[in-house]
Amino acid sequence: MITDSLRKEKIEMNLDRNRVVRMFVCGPTVQDKIHIGHARTYIFFDVLARYIRSRGYDLFYLQNITDVDDRIIKKSREEGISAEEVASRNLNLYREILSSIGINSINFFARATLFMDEIRDQVARLLSKGHAYRTSDGIYFRISSFPEFGRLSGQSLESLISGARIAPNENKEDYRDFVIWKLRKEGEPFWESPFGQGRPGWHIEDTAITESFFGPTYDIHGGGSDLQFPHHEAEIAIERSISGEEYLARFWIHTGMVNIRNEKMSKSLGNSVYVSDLLKSYSGSEIRMALLKSGYRSTINFSQDMLDEAKLNSTGLTTLFRKLKNSKPGKGIDNFRTGWIERMQEFLDDDMDTRGAIIALNEFSSYINSNLDNISQDQREYAINVLQWSYDILGIFDLNPDSGSSNSLIESMIDLRNSMRKKKDFHSADMIREKLREGGVYIEDRGDTTVWWIE
Repeated sequence: MITDSLRKEKIEMNLDRNRVVRMFVCGPTVQDKIHIGHARTYIFFDVLARYIRSRGYDLFYLQNITDVDDRIIKKSREEGISAEEVASRNLNLYREILSSIGINSINFFARATLFMDEIRDQVARLLSKGHAYRTSDGIYFRISSFPEFGRLSGQSLESLISGARIAPNENKEDYRDFVIWKLRKEGEPFWESPFGQGRPGWHIEDTAITESFFGPTYDIHGGGSDLQFPHHEAEIAIERSISGEEYLARFWIHTGMVNIRNEKMSKSLGNSVYVSDLLKSYSGSEIRMALLKSGYRSTINFSQDMLDEAKLNSTGLTTLFRKLKNSKPGKGIDNFRTGWIERMQEFLDDDMDTRGAIIALNEFSSYINSNLDNISQDQREYAINVLQWSYDILGIFDLNPDSGSSNSLIESMIDLRNSMRKKKDFHSADMIREKLREGGVYIEDRGDTTVWWIE
């Protein structure tokens, strides 16, 4: 079940196992760094992609990159470099950030400027069908030719007002019409076309990209809820006017907004929180934990307390995994509780309830921790498998928080400490333990075995 933004209700997805599931999510306009609101959307769809694949479906996840835009051009003028340099720099940074927060499910990033042939072709078809018209400054989509405009966002044509990137213009037939091809202005990047030198409008970039990969219809379209109007309404109008099909995407999924101190995050308020800044103090898995602890459609009031709580939760799961990997099995406990993965799947099957799945995972963690000394080898392997599955789907803790040389050093110090203990040199053993603790390494003696983990 998933909440479909177009139908305004939870519905069964009923994806087809006999063909590739096609999912498109609106990517960023690469004029700057991405903020925590972007991350919330991209982390959720990363989990959705991982989960769909874990259920045995073949999924192709496509994301567009808006690399030509008024804001990119403005930034290029401010910095005295080309718009292409601004876009390429920020695209590289974007992909680095995605890697840092564990997003690895996207099959292809489609830069709009690499799809100019497809964009020009769509503009030409809209003109030929009477859904677009020429003005002195560009080509505009005629909203009156598509009566269903506004259905996704719940607005009627009569009530629509000028929205973001639907700018008032005396040349337009109707103030609600939006540009699909902007004629060249001095000092701006441009491409040749039968309609004159210029560049595409925002909305038609995405439809040209999705049509080239998926055809006129596909399975899942996602993005932040702020994109429903006008962007996603415009995409629907463009593609359906061209194709004549009943729908553009079978399922529309939107994530909620992120507020900062109960205010909408925006540059004008100066309260944007950039992911690159958060990564200086928190790991990618901790940021994921913070953002997945709320239902994906809810509005999040983001705060440092929220991150600190997520850090503790994430560290606890990492610690449990290390303890399980390093501890010796016990005799086993009677009536050992299983079915934890199935329980988490039940939450995710019900509108991708990551909050519920995390609650179940934390209950599992408490249960295993309270029985850690007694579980058998089979029970231990089962617990490790539950954590591995959770990591593969949610990515909210670290399986390998340290590596290589640091591991060897820690092991050497623990071996030295154990040697001191055998010699009854407890003062030296305690000093080693304290040095490890200062470095964030905690140890626990269990008979002849010493278990360690990092917090």
